[in-house]
Amino acid sequence: MDVVARMVADRPVVIFSRTTCCMSHTIKTLISGFGANLTVYELDEIPNGQQVERALQQMGCNPSVPAVFIGQQLVGGPNQVMSLQLRNQLVPLLIRAGAIWI
Repeated sequence: MDVVARMVADRPVVIFSRTTCCMSHTIKTLISGFGANLTVYELDEIPNGQQVERALQQMGCNPSVPAVFIGQQLVGGPNQVMSLQLRNQLVPLLIRAGAIWI
């Protein structure tokens, strides 16, 4: 889990993804559509991707991708992100994290 903590440190939005995952693409599109400053780690393209994926699973991410961190806090996967969006809570969360400026 330390590896994940280091990867999300000092970044307003981090998405752990896989290049072949359609839900990952959807969540990246949603958040980047707000003009958010996000960091994306494609687990199938980074050398320690399997280690990171195991750490995400230990943190409760099931499935492991997409896993979204906003303000260094685990928000969750697509269901949690879409729920925040439907309740109009996603944008305020992104603003508080410094990911977008309005």
